[in-house]
Amino acid sequence: MAQLGGRPKIKSAGLKIQLVANYDDASSNASDTLDRPPLNNATSSKSWREDIVRIVHHHEDDNSKSLNDMKSDDFENKRKLGEGAAGTVWQVMHKPSNLIMAKKTITVDPDPQLQRQILRELSFLKTCESPYIVSFYGAFLDDGETTIAICMEFCEGGSLEDIYKRASKINGVIGETILANIADSVCKGLIYLHSQNVIHRDIKPSNILMTKKGQIKLCDLGVSGELINSMAETFTGTQYYMAPERIKGATYSVSSDIWSLGLTIIEVAQNRPALPPPGQPHLSIFELLDFIVHQPMPTVGDSRSPECQNFVETCLIKEPEKRPSPEQMLEHDFVKLRADPNCNIEGWLKELWGW
Repeated sequence: MAQLGGRPKIKSAGLKIQLVANYDDASSNASDTLDRPPLNNATSSKSWREDIVRIVHHHEDDNSKSLNDMKSDDFENKRKLGEGAAGTVWQVMHKPSNLIMAKKTITVDPDPQLQRQILRELSFLKTCESPYIVSFYGAFLDDGETTIAICMEFCEGGSLEDIYKRASKINGVIGETILANIADSVCKGLIYLHSQNVIHRDIKPSNILMTKKGQIKLCDLGVSGELINSMAETFTGTQYYMAPERIKGATYSVSSDIWSLGLTIIEVAQNRPALPPPGQPHLSIFELLDFIVHQPMPTVGDSRSPECQNFVETCLIKEPEKRPSPEQMLEHDFVKLRADPNCNIEGWLKELWGW
């Protein structure tokens, strides 16, 4: 396949945002003791609403009144971006601010434990400040308090899944400078999350987005778990990208996200999922989990540089205690030599999508 360079014929981006359906309470390690607004027990719709209002509006010096006072009538739907068991994502325009956003609606579960998880996520999103995490604009209860709407930054470039599938359609491959920039941004996003006592736990191509300017950001923190003593004991996330220690039910750390990054780089580099390896039959879910734990993992391919090959091999070290941290992966030669902050990803996206 040729490197991307010709102008594609398709004129619009098929942006899709994956919804996470399996909410999990991060067991008894739920970190209400961290520096977050206090939560009610969420046993009634009144306390549920009060908690959302307190979390979303708890900054007294916040002068973004038009964003703080969001309600359903403020939005104009543009197009549906994704749909799943948990709800729907729309590209919308917030009329008071003229901002284009991604509005994710989640059906409100009456289970107080699940409500507390959503409240913890909102609490974190409110205080999250990183160029490597999608921006949070606000949240509100909608449709007679049966759903909650979470409004996030809209990333026009689409997800890495959208991008590599588009590249495949125009017979192109994604170059190593862009792959290294992806690795660099994801590691920096993971470092920020870890500094906030959070593991993402669902790193995959559909949860890594590009803005129109070419910024690379993590999204969908709906299964992120807050850490206690830097370790977690829960089983959440897309099983395909799970590290062996998670499949085996062992405790895990942020290095489990590095494993998922390795599989993501293979997938984006090859324009196809990493598993099963080329030439092997489809795997059932049980065969897949057994393969991840016991079989040698695929490589990124001999056509890639030795630095890229070694980066992926290092991410996919099966022993979690030997697998490097995000900070260590930032020092890998693949990132140090290939990532380029001046890379014109914006122009590359224009060529890819035909903007």
